[in-house]
Amino acid sequence: MLPVRDHNPSGHVPVVSWTLIAVNILVFMAFYPLGSAASVLAVYHDWGMVPARISDGDGLLTPVTALFLHGGWLHLGLNMLFLRVFGDNVEAEMGPLRFLGFYLACGLIAFALQFIARTDSPVPIAGASGAVAGVMGAYFLMFPRARVDLLVYYIIGLRTFAVPAWALLGLWLLVQVAGGLATPSGSSVAFWAHVGGFLAGVALSAHTWRQLGGVRFWRRFGGLPPHPQAPAAIPVVRRAGAVLPPPQSRGLFRRD
Repeated sequence: MLPVRDHNPSGHVPVVSWTLIAVNILVFMAFYPLGSAASVLAVYHDWGMVPARISDGDGLLTPVTALFLHGGWLHLGLNMLFLRVFGDNVEAEMGPLRFLGFYLACGLIAFALQFIARTDSPVPIAGASGAVAGVMGAYFLMFPRARVDLLVYYIIGLRTFAVPAWALLGLWLLVQVAGGLATPSGSSVAFWAHVGGFLAGVALSAHTWRQLGGVRFWRRFGGLPPHPQAPAAIPVVRRAGAVLPPPQSRGLFRRD
């Protein structure tokens, strides 16, 4: 399941979100596609956060550089997709500069929690996941009843379903906690960084939420972003050979 959009886009150009997406892509393209296995691994060890290395007092700036490294196309693509879906409304309410500081702070707090959980781990930690999790935490607090479209794969094709943000993001957080408790220290997924980033996002966005009115903000807009709903026609994709009803009895698109 992948989130593809929310129903109340901000209507503003999220300059910082798009800039962060561009920077992450450019950094990834600079070292990953044309690099050898050895050179790519060297980048992770030199610029990623290695908890055991920091425990020895080395690489103290790597939590910053690690925010812009990714471990593959899927890792990069998922992080940037989540930032695109959830970033625009959070940035619109915080403003560009505050949002940038918020994003970086969430990422650093996420790495800090992962470090505390696995201080002796020799595995490099890299990626924007913790910072993006912080954006998700802010969205969870400020817009809990926002409708988010999920693209779901099932037996005969793809379809979208709308779910409330509180359910989607709350389930995501529970999965990260369960993963962190169940996996060994050498896991390739930094579950505790995800948890730390999400909780940091909730805590650091609470000031903005209170400035907006807190509970009154929820009541005024029904827990939704304070922007009009934007209808969209999203195609339903089915496998070749799937049996479909005749055209006159079905729509070509699912409209939300």
